[in-house]
Amino acid sequence: MFGRACEWRIRVTSPADMNILQDISASRKPLGGFIAIGVAWSAYFAQMPVVKTGVDASDGEYGIAVLWASLGAVAAMWLAPMAQVIAGRFAVCIAICTVGLGLLGAGMVPTLWALAVMLTVLSAGTGVVDVLVNAQVADIEARTGSSLMNLNHALYSFAYGGAALAVGVLRNAGWVPTEVFASLLVLFGLLAWIAIEDVMPSEIEAVEEPTRRMPLQLVLLAGALVFFAFLTEASAEGWSALHIERGLGGSAQQGALGPALLGLMMGVGRLSGHALAQYMRETTLMMLACLLAAIGLVGAAVASNVGLALLSFAVAGLGISVVAPLTLALVGRVVPRKIRLAVIARVSVLGYGAFFFGPPMMGLIAEGFSLSTAFMSVAIVLVIVAVSVVPLLARVSSVAR
Repeated sequence: MFGRACEWRIRVTSPADMNILQDISASRKPLGGFIAIGVAWSAYFAQMPVVKTGVDASDGEYGIAVLWASLGAVAAMWLAPMAQVIAGRFAVCIAICTVGLGLLGAGMVPTLWALAVMLTVLSAGTGVVDVLVNAQVADIEARTGSSLMNLNHALYSFAYGGAALAVGVLRNAGWVPTEVFASLLVLFGLLAWIAIEDVMPSEIEAVEEPTRRMPLQLVLLAGALVFFAFLTEASAEGWSALHIERGLGGSAQQGALGPALLGLMMGVGRLSGHALAQYMRETTLMMLACLLAAIGLVGAAVASNVGLALLSFAVAGLGISVVAPLTLALVGRVVPRKIRLAVIARVSVLGYGAFFFGPPMMGLIAEGFSLSTAFMSVAIVLVIVAVSVVPLLARVSSVAR
């Protein structure tokens, strides 16, 4: 079992296979969706302090509103196949427009309950986009034999980072959330137009009702792997700044570098994964990535100074970045096209559970022991996942082919 997961896969590739521009062109329609959700959430979080102040919400009240919105995202992911059936080739286009309207509304509303509604609209739109564009990339990969999932997720990461920088500049220049979000509607309109599929709904076999039984074991294993990848990402993003400032005595600027470096290295890691996936079996790369991320978290947990902690979080981001995209790509390739969208939707729902479970888990461990212990705990879990879940997924996926 372990041997199969570590098996190397060498392919003869032409220079065109490695041409990123050609790969971008091949997946340009789903890429519009990836960029839209990256820009939307980056812009919102960059303006979140202003939005929160504008609705006069306490930390607890705002947390409840965000939790409600997150539930909307999970529900939308589950119902994404139905959205594809109803809207056909315009499904992603409509969902991107919904994202833009939800974002604009979040910057305009004066009360907390209205903000919760707008965030739910924004979350539901991004949930539908997320599932559908991942399924589209999986379709293109299955049709062309190219490895595109990591590339699209990398460009999502870079869009997220670039939007954060741009919105930060606008905020310093005195722009209010409504002005920033309204200016992005032009971009969302362009991305929505790009995302319109070329085929008519009657030609989209992927949205038909599944005629085969759902591969439950494959869904559970892939969902577990995505769950632990997102758990690691959420733990590092949400707690790295606090660890650097409170645990190591770093400044606020140094604390901000923790999640920033993590995000940057996730983009770099996904681009690297795009290249490595041409030569290496996905499950081999997943295993190595989990172990690298675990090393990074252990380094952060035992770091004696800010510099070592920052380097460790960068290593963790580099490692964990490729796990979720590779898992979705593998699942999309091994299941029949008629059930691909439904399978990816279920795997995504299971994976996103990490964003509910992760923060309270980290908080409880940190309160009972220490934040270093919390990071060490996640690292141990990643090692267990690398040597157990990944080999099992390798075996189940080989049977599913």
